Amino acid sequence: MNGEEIDAEYARKRQKWEPLVESTQIKGDSEAHPMLSPDDEFADYGTWDKADIGGIIPKTPEMLPYEYTRTALQLGLQQQARLGVNPFKMGQIGSTDSHTALSTSRDENFFGKMDTGEPRPDRYKSYVIQAFGGDEALSTFESDVLASGLAGVWARENTREAIWDAMKAREVYATTGTRITVRFFGGWDYSEAEIYRPDVVEIGYARGVPMGGDLRPAPEGAKAPVFMVGALKDAWSGNLDRIQIVKGWVDAEGERHERIYDVAVSGGREIGADGRAREAVGSTVDVENVIWTNTIGAPELRTVWTDPDFDPSVPAVYYARVLEIPTPTWQAYDEARFDMTMDVEGVPREHQERAYTSPIWYTPSE
Repeated sequence: MNGEEIDAEYARKRQKWEPLVESTQIKGDSEAHPMLSPDDEFADYGTWDKADIGGIIPKTPEMLPYEYTRTALQLGLQQQARLGVNPFKMGQIGSTDSHTALSTSRDENFFGKMDTGEPRPDRYKSYVIQAFGGDEALSTFESDVLASGLAGVWARENTREAIWDAMKAREVYATTGTRITVRFFGGWDYSEAEIYRPDVVEIGYARGVPMGGDLRPAPEGAKAPVFMVGALKDAWSGNLDRIQIVKGWVDAEGERHERIYDVAVSGGREIGADGRAREAVGSTVDVENVIWTNTIGAPELRTVWTDPDFDPSVPAVYYARVLEIPTPTWQAYDEARFDMTMDVEGVPREHQERAYTSPIWYTPSE
């Protein structure tokens, strides 16, 4: 923050004390930005990119790479090549950042960020951040906020100590408020049949690492890492649309890259040779009546996936993203309850809630 370059000492200190990053909360979603990820049709979710936190300095494109988790993970690989330490080796969580003392994160039961945003017909006009510089275009309003998010923690037991240890180990994931359950393991020899076994979690740990971990050195004959991922829907939310694996890497010239792979999709849709299912899941949302049905999507998705573009000489980072089918937003619920229309451009009436796992890192052998 003082303008000096990151050095190895700072990188080690940051890796020790900042193992997690908040990728989603009420003040917008920071997993990815559409300008940074133009090939990602799901990147523009709850994006806040008007200005800085005070509404003083307008946001400009060169600021964006340093503000989003996906790019930060790639920047960490670049810094590791330069310093020998990755300062941005972070697991992903979500939180509400609510200032009402209420823990609700559901769109149908959203109470706003502050008391000024508690349910009433005109709450969407309330300021969340009133621009200090006086330019109203740089102000942020209640209509811009998300009913997000939650932190999922894979702890060995439900104690403060075990939860702390799991967070320190980055064995955590983020959701945008829904209670999706997701597991993500990386190894070298998982098989397709194992993902459906009752002891799949034990297999995941025994022959690989969970989310938040570093891939072990490749055994003799292994050609590419293999990932096991499975997700279960929130019992009271939408079915699942798809599971994706997001890969980031740094090439021999030190340039950042990313690619998204659809690895499990619902509804019998096909994943093409480019690794993407281009057919949308569809939508059952009735915005006027604020209802939807789980007649599309799947309650559970699982798969084993091998990176088809793996280069053992290139450092890489992988995480899973799980998408629900479309469901109504809190803005749509408010309009129906109070029989009004939000006269604001760009207010979403439906969205696809999601989960982001902590990454798994691959580092080439010395």
